[in-house]
Amino acid sequence: MTAPPSDQDLLQATAQGDRWAFAALMERHTPFALALAMRMLGNADDAEEVAQEAFLRVWRKAPDWDGDGGARFTTWLYRVVINLCTDRKRRKPIVAMDDIDEPPDPGPDGLERLAQGQMQKLVSQALNHLPERQRAAIALCHLGETTNAQAAETLGISVSALESLLVRGRRGLRDYLSRQGFAASGDLL
Repeated sequence: MTAPPSDQDLLQATAQGDRWAFAALMERHTPFALALAMRMLGNADDAEEVAQEAFLRVWRKAPDWDGDGGARFTTWLYRVVINLCTDRKRRKPIVAMDDIDEPPDPGPDGLERLAQGQMQKLVSQALNHLPERQRAAIALCHLGETTNAQAAETLGISVSALESLLVRGRRGLRDYLSRQGFAASGDLL
């Protein structure tokens, strides 16, 4: 049984125009890139566009990739996603007709789903009130895909600086939620 190809191997094959290798990279890393963008933006449509744009950049920039410098592919990819999210947040928002809330499901578990949706919306609003770097640190670390060391590398800071961002970000979330009349519990993040 052979080990699956590494990200570096797939990226080198992508640089040669290998669509299978590119598809394998996308399959491997799209879920986290999409989840990271969703946390950063709070909008599924925007998050999908950011993830697609990030992988379009992977396809275009693969021939220029220099993995010998010690950088990991995921560090570069997550940095691209964060930068695209930051750029998108700076644009004026466009409100589409499809964004109008639908009535809650009248089924027996509809109320519970509505409460969860409202809590997720509240947490997204709280995240949107954080400074960009705190939001990025929390999104990277609390989606469960990166260690603090990887997140620090992605953000280009030390682990202690990342931990400081996380502490300030969590405090900002708690403060925002308490101002909204909610006690922030540990299971929100």
